[in-house]
Amino acid sequence: MTILHRVPLGERAARVARPVVYRHRLPTRIWHWVNAAVILVMLMSGLMIFNAHPRLYWGQYGANPDYSWLQIGNAGEQGFLRVGDHTIGTTGILGAWGAGDQTVYTAFPGWLTIPSAYDLAGARHWHLTFAWLFVAAIAAYWIFGLGNHHIWRDMLPSSHELTPRHILEDIKNHALLRFPKGEAARRYNTLQKLSYLGVVFVLIPLQILTGLTMSPAMDAAWPWLLDIFGGRQSARSIHFILAMLLVLFFLVHILMVVLVGPINEIWSMITGNYRLPRERR
Repeated sequence: MTILHRVPLGERAARVARPVVYRHRLPTRIWHWVNAAVILVMLMSGLMIFNAHPRLYWGQYGANPDYSWLQIGNAGEQGFLRVGDHTIGTTGILGAWGAGDQTVYTAFPGWLTIPSAYDLAGARHWHLTFAWLFVAAIAAYWIFGLGNHHIWRDMLPSSHELTPRHILEDIKNHALLRFPKGEAARRYNTLQKLSYLGVVFVLIPLQILTGLTMSPAMDAAWPWLLDIFGGRQSARSIHFILAMLLVLFFLVHILMVVLVGPINEIWSMITGNYRLPRERR
């Protein structure tokens, strides 16, 4: 005989209920979407600029006879990526892409660049135009984020969160796909705080400064930029590395959104309202 246990109405409601909280303020949401579009255009136009000379150097100077620490090119019909003394065949991805008569020998394929066909002047126009939007967006975010205490309140980790034990536990939970539930999901976790702070206050400012260092006009006005980054070619290398780190950050960010729940996460970044995931039982 089966015995049925009657669950009180209040307890059943508590199980089903998922409170909605106001998670993202309007300035944060505007900056998020504007920044996503601006960075996408800057990345794609930057790859076209890289196609004009697909090599990276350290120091003041860099030309074809000089040793480059990174090169994307082709040997005949074979594309390759060389980092230091190590070379990897990349035909169909980098250096040589397409097929047969349609093969194009540029570092990055046209579907990854703006413009899609080789156009250095056009790429620079796109890149520099959106660079001003990039600077304006991050400056506005800093002003609003500091003014409304979003950065102090939501992004700065506590002393307890910075302990090695807590950080290792957070890494373990992410590796096992155990994401915060209930009230814990209302706040950023430690890894989120550290990664967001690193992007907003380290990676993006360095990206802007290295970009300025590659400008002859800025070098004349602020020659100390060349001293800080060790020359224009070093600044170009750092700029490229930072861009790849931004790409890595966004890929991980998108992966986390998909794993946690894309509808709820994206809706919260549009409206600000976030439905807390159910507590584990």
